[in-house]
Amino acid sequence: MVDTLGLLLAVVVHAATIQDRDGAKLVLAKLAGRSPRLWLLWADGGYAGALPGWALVAAGVVIEVVKKPAGATTFAVLPKRWIVERTFAWLGRCRRLSKDYEALSATSEAWIHIAMIHLMLKRLAPR
Repeated sequence: MVDTLGLLLAVVVHAATIQDRDGAKLVLAKLAGRSPRLWLLWADGGYAGALPGWALVAAGVVIEVVKKPAGATTFAVLPKRWIVERTFAWLGRCRRLSKDYEALSATSEAWIHIAMIHLMLKRLAPR
């Protein structure tokens, strides 16, 4: 989960057998109580279904699913979804994260945190 600037709020690395909607519950559980002002989340169509209702009851947050405009057949940049994709691109520039080298998901999470710390430090103190 990232904020509107693309900076990391929470990360959960899980097995590919876990569907995104179930993984979102893990992320929301990790974020519970850490950001009391956080009440609106934007998500793509993969998170539609029962997740928005669950998030409202269990975590007290509103999930707004950002979808393509009705009748759109060509590519269109959707509001707010590009923020997460940009963060993935920033992380993909880190050699260690460009491939799945790690055996443990906790190690992958740690490297994601290290990459974001490195990115923020470069922005705070440019050469």
